[in-house]
Amino acid sequence: MTRAKSTPKDQPRGWVSFVGSGPGDPGLLTVRAVELLSRADVVVTEVPEHAGLIRQVLGLPEPVEGAEPIGPEVVDGGFGEDGQPLTHAARGKVVVRHAKKGQRVVRLMAGDPFLYASGPEEAQACVKAGLAFEIVPGVSSVNAVPAYAGIPLTTKDHREVAVVTCGDKVDWKQYADKRTLVLLSAVGQVGEIAKALVAAGRDPQTPIAMTRVGTTTEQATVSSTLDRIAADARAARMAPPAVTVVGNVVDLRETLSWFETKPLFGWRVLVPRTKEQAGSLSERLRGYGAVPDEVPTISVEPPRNPQQMDKAVRGLVEGRYEWIAFTSVNAVKAVREKFEEYGLDARAFSGLKIAAVGDKTAQAIADWGLRADLVPSGEQSAAGLLADWPEYDELLDPINRVFLPRADIATENLVAGLIDLGWECDDVTAYRTVRAAPPPPETRDAIKTGKFDAVVFTSSSTVRNLVGIAGKPHASTVIAVIGPATAKTAEEHGLRVDVLASRPDVEELVDALADFGAARRVSLIEAGQPVTKPSERKTSARRKARAAE
Repeated sequence: MTRAKSTPKDQPRGWVSFVGSGPGDPGLLTVRAVELLSRADVVVTEVPEHAGLIRQVLGLPEPVEGAEPIGPEVVDGGFGEDGQPLTHAARGKVVVRHAKKGQRVVRLMAGDPFLYASGPEEAQACVKAGLAFEIVPGVSSVNAVPAYAGIPLTTKDHREVAVVTCGDKVDWKQYADKRTLVLLSAVGQVGEIAKALVAAGRDPQTPIAMTRVGTTTEQATVSSTLDRIAADARAARMAPPAVTVVGNVVDLRETLSWFETKPLFGWRVLVPRTKEQAGSLSERLRGYGAVPDEVPTISVEPPRNPQQMDKAVRGLVEGRYEWIAFTSVNAVKAVREKFEEYGLDARAFSGLKIAAVGDKTAQAIADWGLRADLVPSGEQSAAGLLADWPEYDELLDPINRVFLPRADIATENLVAGLIDLGWECDDVTAYRTVRAAPPPPETRDAIKTGKFDAVVFTSSSTVRNLVGIAGKPHASTVIAVIGPATAKTAEEHGLRVDVLASRPDVEELVDALADFGAARRVSLIEAGQPVTKPSERKTSARRKARAAE
């Protein structure tokens, strides 16, 4: 941190944070970086991808034309109003201008602000303007991209590394030894560089690897040797941004490649749920290397007649019930919102037993500060809940009534089962589920033309609603379903089910899809074929015929 020059008391104090964003993966942002982004008034970006990164990290919605923007003001630091790239000095002026207004400015920079970046020049501009600033280091592509490619820059046998910026005039003779080289901006001239290294004394069989858009799910690596890299890079259509590594450490990629070998690496997976519902499911997909795309198929709305819910909540407070049974996270949310409307809190549940249909619903209850007394020990469903539900006992149970807040389209099985066990049930519509609006045209086109690699269906209603608002997924798309009932609905809609979860749980569903992806990858490798995504395979005549049905 530097000291700013003294300023008049009536002048607002601005502050500039030069923050390294890393090479692309949002997960590589530091805790300090996220904290500063959340408090920023203005974020001056460097590359177009930064706008999406800010929304993802801060959990902000996509911008809507004409609507008031949410979150910090995002200023394009890459290009000026005339569309021309900004120089270091011009970017420095943009940062200083906003900070002088008394705003908290985050200058978001690719990689690390002080490593092969314009951080030093822009920080000098702050010093000259008398503005205080701080530097938040970021993960540099120099070491992060090779690490994501499974290439260690040092080992016990290779201790020296040289980083070379190839945009400058380089004397390659000084790199004729066996040091590991990390080459930046080498894509367009890698053939000439390789020839120069061989002419300087490097073995033509020296391993070399080029990795483009490293740390992202679009990452691609070409491993070759100095004498073949020019042709191999052309064949793979390598393009900037890319990091190139030269040296024997490249050979370790064969056993240490961990990112590009993930079972769903780069798969675009359609998740027919809202972002709120898809949280854990999408996170697990990302863990397997997939790119989840959430498309809501239902919209949750209040009941048409709120009086029934109002009466039940009053009865809960007055001690009318022995149990409350939550059969979904939405039911928990609906009751919680009604409590907040009345100014109530979790203390109103005192003396009341709480049942949850599964772990996710139990967690939603726990987030409210409550603990579920009953969660199915077996199948997490209404049937599983009934299997563990105790019979009504006149001696042990002072009250024989159950409050069941649920969706308007829920089945009657749970109610009938509770009655069979001797309980009276207040079956109350807590919320309605209605079909969502159709997704954007580009999403509908991607669904129909096979640009999605897989779709995960978590219920029969998601199948019906997705087909209703967007059409049938393409025949090449892998269909993964959460259970037999969902599988039956998918087949009734003309879909081929490829993956069935071992039990009705979203995490099991994702794991099953990952197992499918891993088996598919092994099969392609054993057949001597390149590892491709389902969306990249050619549709056979039979599949085309099925898609046209």
